[in-house]
Amino acid sequence: MTAVLLSDLSQIIHLGGTARSPDEVISLYKLGLRFAEITITEPANFGLLQNEYRARSGETGLYYLCHGPREGDPNDIHTLETIYFPKLLQVLCVMPELEMRLLTLHLWLDPRFVLEETIVYKVGFLKRLTERAAGVGITVCLENLSENAEQLTGVFAAVPSLHLTLDLGHAELLSRENTSFGFLGKCLDRIKHIHLHDNLGGTSADDDLHLPVGEGKIDFHKIFQRLHAVHYKGTMTLELRPDQIKSCMGYVKHLVNPEE
Repeated sequence: MTAVLLSDLSQIIHLGGTARSPDEVISLYKLGLRFAEITITEPANFGLLQNEYRARSGETGLYYLCHGPREGDPNDIHTLETIYFPKLLQVLCVMPELEMRLLTLHLWLDPRFVLEETIVYKVGFLKRLTERAAGVGITVCLENLSENAEQLTGVFAAVPSLHLTLDLGHAELLSRENTSFGFLGKCLDRIKHIHLHDNLGGTSADDDLHLPVGEGKIDFHKIFQRLHAVHYKGTMTLELRPDQIKSCMGYVKHLVNPEE
């Protein structure tokens, strides 16, 4: 499998998709995508799939990014420390086996829902994790959930090597305006990856519908105008099933390359 360094993406945008199984890697390849983002929920059991994923990469030439497991109760410091952190360390051990160099993780930091003492703990959590990740050449990206840019700028200042996966779907929730504009204005230098999916807005996790791009209310034309204006070049994952990706692929390609 040929490794693709993040620095190699400086002149282009690579489109990829979520792969929930090795067979879905083939589906993403047939759709013309460049990479697959694989969620590792149980790293202790992932070894059973490594050879299959390695074979699919060899067959297709697709490279892999990683999405980590969910954190569980966002205010339970004991569980975060004794279960979630060790699990992420296991993920860091697994990723090099498939030449994965970027890890996206959920770690809710919205002060409207997460206790102040827990946020302080999580900043330390991220410091420790990014230090361990740097030792094996992995970039750690925090994914925005309901947070806005103002709520995360202090976190990025405290953890210099932490980066951002900008989720355009999450940015539509719990906000009058899609918060991606704030992140592009205040955290541009931290954005290393983007997640694409659509929804109808809303105020709860149930509203995170993961609709095909263009089937919800998100103003992707306006967002991509901003992305082009700031010369974003990097990776974008369509967080959808392969059949959903197929249904919106033409529209997404136009957003990425409007002149083609």
